[in-house]
Amino acid sequence: MINSVRFRLFVMMVLEYVIWGAWLPLIFSYLPTLGFSALERTAILNAFPVAALVAMFFSNQFADRNFAAEKFLAFSQFVGGLAMVGLAFTRDFWTFFALMLLHCLLYVPTLSIVNSIAFTHLKDSKGFGLIRMGGSIGWVLAAWPLYFILTDTKSARWTYLIAGVASLALAGFSLVLPHTPPKKAEVADDKFAWLEAVRLLKQAFVLALWIITFVDAFVLNAYFNWAGMFLGSPQVGIATNRIMPIMSIGQVAEILTMAILGWTLKRLGWRMTMMLGIFGHVIRFTVFALFPQETWLIILVFVLHGICYAFFLAAVYIFVDEYFPNDVRASAQGLFNVMILGLGVIAANTICPWMTDAYTAKGITDFRSLFLIAAGVALAATVALGLFFHPPALKQAAQT
Repeated sequence: MINSVRFRLFVMMVLEYVIWGAWLPLIFSYLPTLGFSALERTAILNAFPVAALVAMFFSNQFADRNFAAEKFLAFSQFVGGLAMVGLAFTRDFWTFFALMLLHCLLYVPTLSIVNSIAFTHLKDSKGFGLIRMGGSIGWVLAAWPLYFILTDTKSARWTYLIAGVASLALAGFSLVLPHTPPKKAEVADDKFAWLEAVRLLKQAFVLALWIITFVDAFVLNAYFNWAGMFLGSPQVGIATNRIMPIMSIGQVAEILTMAILGWTLKRLGWRMTMMLGIFGHVIRFTVFALFPQETWLIILVFVLHGICYAFFLAAVYIFVDEYFPNDVRASAQGLFNVMILGLGVIAANTICPWMTDAYTAKGITDFRSLFLIAAGVALAATVALGLFFHPPALKQAAQT
């Protein structure tokens, strides 16, 4: 089994997402302990979405066409892993920012590279779901060692060591992955694909979904900005070493929810499924705001993360794959990724630290009203989706 291709692809996905899952949840509460201002925190947090935008328009295509995928993965994870290890010992802003930017510029393209390696060596693309499940498992696995390591917020530097070691391990493991040669560029296949994808925004239902995707990405990343800080606040009082295991409940729920996504889409349709996905944020943020003393309820609503992710974001990817023409499908996915991994994240990582510091400057230590604001934004997006997202029948859409 160890030598099977599918097993190696599964391990690749586990390690790929251990890296991201180790450092992301606690970075929002860790950076203030280093004395970084809101502007400095925004710059560091936005290294990832900026790298995502660079990857969408340049890095992915450059790597895909010029390097064997497993070799590019090995190089990126080795250098990016060293940068991540360096972050564990860095307290200076400019050094921290430079190392984080270097890591993100190398890591983000590998999110597409590992998918490319998997699809290339799977006989049936329908088997990708089981391989990709390794990523969700990896995210969960990243959280549990920290239960025994973290003693306070400052000790979150260990998250960078775990991420760095996982990255270096994946660099080594990449050498035993099946060979995936570079793809030669077709003469003009992709030349106007982005333009054609953008033109599809003239259809009202596509434009509505694109804008609402931005709002959902903003709300999702507001959750990442504030959830760890909220759990460790005096109002809730969760010990630091328990924060990441509790947040990982969302990824466990994500695995289970993805398993029923196809059935839900068939029963409820695109619009209702996506509305449930966004409305999950409303429930989660409302519980955070109104019931901070009910620890069991706070922990329970982390299950909603699975619904929020699978029923909206995963559904969006499937919708684009089914509704958009074959020749612009990849560019259309990129068009929505601009919102999901780029602009929505940048907006949240810019606004949320500023709002947090604005409260702190006034001596306010209870941040629950921030969750009510986020819940209101999510509710508005849910209503907007119901009002403006009316996709035509699939055959009709294919003719437009």
